Amino acid sequence: MVIKFLATLVIAAQAVSAIILVSLVFRGKLPRLHGFLAHLSLPLAFATALVATLGSLYLSEIAGFKPCDLCWFQRIFMYPQAILLGLALLRREMVVICYSLPLLFIGLAISLYHNYIVYQAVTATFCSAIGEISCTQQYIVEYGYVTIPLMSLTAFLLVILSLLLAKSRQAQE
Repeated sequence: MVIKFLATLVIAAQAVSAIILVSLVFRGKLPRLHGFLAHLSLPLAFATALVATLGSLYLSEIAGFKPCDLCWFQRIFMYPQAILLGLALLRREMVVICYSLPLLFIGLAISLYHNYIVYQAVTATFCSAIGEISCTQQYIVEYGYVTIPLMSLTAFLLVILSLLLAKSRQAQE
């Protein structure tokens, strides 16, 4: 039940990411949409990072899915975001964007690689050499395509797009 809910959130996050991307690309032609989304961007980034953190903890600690090495590396770059973005939201400080984005882009790159090896069924010598869990292990496949690595990729992408949107709003003020 929880896994289906998380997979549904992933699909919703992908739709929101597409809308944010349209808003960023066409902000001059869609100023009302851009303004509305920009106003919600930091809370959305925080909520996404928090759900990603809690979701990954649920999958490993409650559902019993052991994370592979790439999953651990992605967690290293996502978990602090929940704290940083939560504090930024409480203090209404946008300076955190400068610190969060580089970490998020590193996490996104790791996630892209992880999805590549999962969906292309590539043998990852990196993971098999140092870890006990294969990085191609697919514990879940919901809706025909939503896997744990895709959940991570979607979360990184949505947080990045939300922060870019917040940054564009900050530049306009």
